[in-house]
Amino acid sequence: MQGPAVDTVNLKLPEYFINRELSALEFNRRVLRQAQLPGTPLLERLKFLCIVSTNLDEFFEIRVSGLQQRRELGAPPQGPDMLTARQVLSEISAQAHALVGEQYRLLNDELIPALEAEGIRFIRRLRWTRAQREWLNDHFRREIEPVLSPVTLDPARPFPKLLNKSLNFIVGLRGVHAFGRPCQRAIVQAPRALPRLIQLDPALPDTGPNDFVFLSSVIHAFIDELFVGMDIRGCHQFRVTRNSDLYVDDEEEDDLMRTLEGELIASRYGAAVRLEVAHDCPAEHVEYLLQTLRLGEEDLYRVEGPVNLNRLIAVHQLAGREDLKDPPFTPGLPRSLVTADSVFAAIRKQDILLHHPYESFSPVLDLVSRAAQDPDVLAIKLTLYRTGPQSPIVDLLVRAAQAGKEVTVSIELRARFDEAANIALATRLQEAGAHVVYGVFGYKTHCKMMLVVRRENGRLRRYVHLGTGNYHTGTARIYTDYSLLSADPLLAEDVHHVFLQLTSLMQTPPLLRLHQAPFTLHERIIELIEAEIAAVQSGGTGHIIARMNSLVEPEVIRALYRASAAGVVIDLIVRGICCLRPGIPGVSDNIRVRSIVGRFLEHSRVYYFHAEGEEKLFCSSADWMDRNFFRRIELAFPITDSTIKARLIADLDLYLGDNELAWELAADGSWQRVTAAAGQPELSVQARLLRQLAESG
Repeated sequence: MQGPAVDTVNLKLPEYFINRELSALEFNRRVLRQAQLPGTPLLERLKFLCIVSTNLDEFFEIRVSGLQQRRELGAPPQGPDMLTARQVLSEISAQAHALVGEQYRLLNDELIPALEAEGIRFIRRLRWTRAQREWLNDHFRREIEPVLSPVTLDPARPFPKLLNKSLNFIVGLRGVHAFGRPCQRAIVQAPRALPRLIQLDPALPDTGPNDFVFLSSVIHAFIDELFVGMDIRGCHQFRVTRNSDLYVDDEEEDDLMRTLEGELIASRYGAAVRLEVAHDCPAEHVEYLLQTLRLGEEDLYRVEGPVNLNRLIAVHQLAGREDLKDPPFTPGLPRSLVTADSVFAAIRKQDILLHHPYESFSPVLDLVSRAAQDPDVLAIKLTLYRTGPQSPIVDLLVRAAQAGKEVTVSIELRARFDEAANIALATRLQEAGAHVVYGVFGYKTHCKMMLVVRRENGRLRRYVHLGTGNYHTGTARIYTDYSLLSADPLLAEDVHHVFLQLTSLMQTPPLLRLHQAPFTLHERIIELIEAEIAAVQSGGTGHIIARMNSLVEPEVIRALYRASAAGVVIDLIVRGICCLRPGIPGVSDNIRVRSIVGRFLEHSRVYYFHAEGEEKLFCSSADWMDRNFFRRIELAFPITDSTIKARLIADLDLYLGDNELAWELAADGSWQRVTAAAGQPELSVQARLLRQLAESG
């Protein structure tokens, strides 16, 4: 449908944009829906429940804390939706309380009974047998009580510093302590070293192999042993979430690693942003905690169950019930790699596209491994954003450096929540003799690229890897991402120049294949959208398909609105945050937005433009967000091989046809589950791709 002339529409109206934070909460609601689906394996349902809690923790630590600071400063509206921080926080409180309430209802009313029916029990204190209680009391005295440090509060003992997201207890007391003063309250902190779930000894009478007790229940049951001679007037668990956003002034700090190490310590005790307490905690204790932490009622979350739901993820492994999990699978390998003499020979012959996790990440590791051993390889260069504290790829890079290769690694120390791991890895690489750079002040190095320089037949040849994901073997098994392995000289030349830029900070020549943020990527995306508009206005066809994690940047959204108003068909596959509002008459009638939420975390970034039949296709490390376009170093790389291009387009068609895992965004900002129409076969894109993997194997 073609609306009014595009230049007659005011595309800056706030009502054309969905608030970023509220869109993030909507994503968590979709994830929670996976935990509610009876067709999802039971332990996977529990896992999705835990993922929601982990996501909410980060949401409060970073996004809510920032909004609270803006509210305190009286800052004006920041986003294109023009909502004030106070308005957004009010809406977040309402929606987050409803979401958390649904989490605990699901846990208590559905998941715990269903798990118990399968022999996986969380045994409450009132149901402990005498033998279980005696075993737990002994366990408390041997394994728990020695590492607890209860702090009784009095004028000489101020409220202790509580570690971010740690498990704590507020204990009501009546009596006089050893030094003659009356006691009313105490705080007990549970060290993080203590597991939050305790597996009972199955040799005990009436105890099964998968019987668990919450640590909070054990501390509650035997709290009197910490306060001998006192009358215990209640023991209630609570947890404080703190501002964890690291602040680094690029203009003032001259040692990024040292500065971040200091900030990491400080962030554990940042300003409180949320208080979770047991549902039955007395009002006097709750009010005391709120006043002490300087929080309001809107920041209080009363929960009926453990305050740290994300720790229940341990059951996924401890229970050992593979029949209650997703069926296992073995990632495949492209035939070209299986039959080739070496990974170098395979890449020389043709570009290779890997679709993780359906296809293995091992060829990427194999490229580094072979390069480390090959006497003809002179240099290996690689960017690291997230790789995990125990990283196989870092092991290989260390081995290469020790073997005398020139190893250069650009490691992003400011990868959120991976800062400590990356500092440790950077130190290890430096000690092995690798050249390590810490990115660029003011910009996060988020692109994923590797360059291997090898001497062949008397001249140098370069091999590249470019990806949409990270060099992290763990996430490569659960995130969907694309990897491109290529020996294309033009592509390799571009990657070479970007590495020179990262190390020297000098300008690069114009890149021939790649588009790079913060320099050309945003401009290029706008140009490609405008070209689709021009094609439609000249009587041709316009079609855009974009798959990404988040769509936020307002200029790109306005360009998409102009394209829709001109008649361009736009299909957006956005896993998480989407600030574009589809279905606005005359503005976004031709835009459809869908989200796929399933077994694997959709992480790929793929951009398709019809380009008057030329069909331009790019994979990228960048979402369409302000930070990716302007505050990060990102790459978008073109797909030029016709076979690979056809494969990627076929994958996009599958995502657009999914009617099992897909959700569609409505104009009011709500998401509706997509279901198969009458007579239409059901299609889960993730199940179809797994089936294709099995058939090809």
